[in-house]
This record gives sequence, structure tokens and C-alpha cells, in this order.
Amino acid sequence: MIRLSLALVACLATPAIADEYDAIKAQAGERLFDKECHRCHSVEADRASYGPLLNGVLNRAAGTFADYPYSDALRGAGFVWTSGALKAWMEDNDGFLPGTKMRHVGIDDPTVQDFIVTYLASLTE
Repeated sequence: MIRLSLALVACLATPAIADEYDAIKAQAGERLFDKECHRCHSVEADRASYGPLLNGVLNRAAGTFADYPYSDALRGAGFVWTSGALKAWMEDNDGFLPGTKMRHVGIDDPTVQDFIVTYLASLTE
């Protein structure tokens, strides 16, 4: 039993399996993005949206997407969008950074957050 568990861990630790797992998470994240975020945000430069384009959001300084009228709070936020910042924002954007224009109910499921962030990360690679 222990030998089988160690073999399973060894298989999951291989880069090919990790890449496949991330691809599956990104596919699920795309569906969740479409359900939770797509009403206001796009990942396609040629699609008009109410919120800023999210393609390339990871590692972008907050409030800096060109030609988007950010709130004063986001323009002066002074942080970079990391996976942790995006997850905190999805859970409670108003608590994370009061004074922003964005209004939504919150995505408090860490798995859903992780899948959406994995999807967004796949767009920047």
C-alpha cells in the first residue's frame, strides 16, 4: 500500500503530469470565467467590455491597463496582480481595496478561484 502511494506521488510530480493537470484546471477555469467574470470582463482585445481586459493581468501593475477609466483607489493601489492578489480580489474586492468601481457577489470557493487564476495564467504564457 505504501509502495503504491509513493508511486502515485512520483507520477504526479512529473512535469508532464503537472502540465496536464494545469491544462485541465485552465479548461475548467475558462468555463468558470465565462460564468463568473465574462459579463464584465474579456480576455479578447477585440471584444468591448465594461471592465478592463484580463488577458495578461498576472504580473501587471494594478490600475494600469491602457485607456481604462480606473477608480482612484485602483489607480493608486501600488501593487501587482499576483495569483494571491487575484484570489483575494475575487473573494471580496471591496474588502481587499475599498473604493473601487467593481461590484460583484464574491467568489469565495478557493478551488474556483484557483481554476480561474490558472486560466488567466495560461493566457499570458
